Formats: sequence, C-alpha cells, structure tokens
Amino acid sequence: MTRFAPLLAATSLFACAPMQIETTAAQADVGNPGHVYELYFLGGQSNMEGFGYVAEIDPALRSTPDNVVIYHGKSVEDGKDGGGAGLWAPLKPGHGLGFDTDGTTNMLSDRFGPELTFAHSMSAAAPTARIAIVKFSRGGTGLIDGVSGFGSWDPDYTDANGRNQYDNALTAISEALRTRDVDGDGHADRLVPAGIVWMQGEADAFDNQPAAVNYAANLARLISLFRAALGDDDLPVVIGRIKDSGDTEETRVMTYSPVVRAQQKAFVEGDRCATLVTASDNFGFLPDGWHYRSQDYVTLGREFAAAMRELQTQCG
Repeated sequence: MTRFAPLLAATSLFACAPMQIETTAAQADVGNPGHVYELYFLGGQSNMEGFGYVAEIDPALRSTPDNVVIYHGKSVEDGKDGGGAGLWAPLKPGHGLGFDTDGTTNMLSDRFGPELTFAHSMSAAAPTARIAIVKFSRGGTGLIDGVSGFGSWDPDYTDANGRNQYDNALTAISEALRTRDVDGDGHADRLVPAGIVWMQGEADAFDNQPAAVNYAANLARLISLFRAALGDDDLPVVIGRIKDSGDTEETRVMTYSPVVRAQQKAFVEGDRCATLVTASDNFGFLPDGWHYRSQDYVTLGREFAAAMRELQTQCG
C-alpha cells in the first residue's frame, strides 16, 4: 500500500528553523506576519547529495545570499528511525557529503552539492524574492525496493519499520512546512511551493534491467506523490540527466545508463511541467567514477536554476 499524507492540509499558512555548528531558531510570533518564501524541494541520490569540495569553490560562493534558508533532512538507512529530521538555517556551504543533523543542530561538512549555486542563481534572478530549500538525498538509492543495497524511494516499501527514503523525504517536507519562523526573526513566515529538482537514476541504471526500463513510470509515480504532498499537481519539476563515466559498453560503470537516460527524456516529454537538464553530458568525474567534480556541481546548480526559471513561465 502506498503511504501518503497531504502535508499541506495541516499547514494553512503553508508555514512553513573543518565542521560548523548551527542550532534551531526561537519560536515565532504567529500574530505578526513574516516573509513569503518560494519553497523548492531538492531530492535524489549522491550527485544531489554533493561531492564538491568547499575549499575549491570561488570565494564569492562561500558568502551565500541572506534571502535563502535551507532545511536539510537527516539521511538514514531504510528501516531506521529519525530520517528527515532537520531545522531551518541560513544557507552556507557544507550541505554535501558528510553533512549531518539531529534536528536541533546542523553539522556542516567540507562538501557541497547543487543547492549552493541553485540558491545563488535563483536569488540573483529575483533579488527581492526569498528562497527556501528543502533538501533530502541519500547516496546509492534506487526508485524501487531491491535495486540497490543502499535503499530505495519505493512508496510500497514495507520492511522493518516500514520507512524508507520516500517516507524520510515526506518527513523532511512535513517538518519544514510545520515550522512557523524559518528565518529566525520571530515572525511567522509563509512558504509557497514553487518547484522540485531531482538528481537520481544511477542506482536504477547499474545492473537491473527491469528497474531501468521502467524508470520513467516509477519516476512519474514518485513525482506525482511529491507534487501531491506539496499541494500542486502542476508543480515545475527539473530532472538532472545521469552520466556514465565510461564512454563505451565495455567501460560503463552502469550497464543500463543509456536506457535510464532515455527514460528520463521520456518522462519529461510526457509531463508538460517537467524539463531535463543535460549539462552533465560535459562533466568529468572524481577517481571513483561516479561523482562529479567541484566545478561540475557549480555548473549543475546554475543549470537547475535556469531550467526552473524557464519552466515556471510555462507552468505558472
């Protein structure tokens, strides 16, 4: 049975608080209106998580816009408790590999993902707007149960405590929306869902043919559930195209990467409010052969933002 709760139903305001430490903000004054934020959900597996090195980015990117906040949900294994816990905080570099939170304190890492330049670009395009990002990702995860030893986003997962990455993402979204004061100024803010960015597919492309050939259908189902959770069936969705570090059939690290790439294209062609970012076609890789270089995550976030802005004009 698919597990789903309409998360916005309980939030009439859409109301939606080496290692750096951040702590939760004070309680809001709900009688005094705060700010309106555009809310974006960023999800996926390890190339959404981010393997870029903060030390390698332009110094200008280390000073993040003051109109951007982020709720980064805690990542845990399928069947474990605590996934999705987090708090709202000003966006800073450090929300990549190694980030952790207990829901009260954030522990920033020395890595970053596409959220960093996505936020910079969205802020630069609309300097008077306020941007709220809910990020939840887990490396190695596939869309259906059993594809990967690292977990799944399968809405029908029933093992252990019945919670997997889909449930953890819903928790992150729900808890983010439930927070009244997201920027810590003491006033109740309003979050307006504005888009979804999804970077995932490598696990489904690795060695499981059914997962690969059914990727578009599985993705469509998951995105539909996330749209419903955010209260908008036409919410713009930006998909990041996966890339294999091997250029030939003999050197591929993902047996079915061409199939999943085609399935990603098929998904966006069948959804008028979705688009595919193909910048990854020009990316390089770390020595592990799976994860992009720092400069590629910089590009990826910018391309996500550009695609989102363009998509919003046709789906707004």
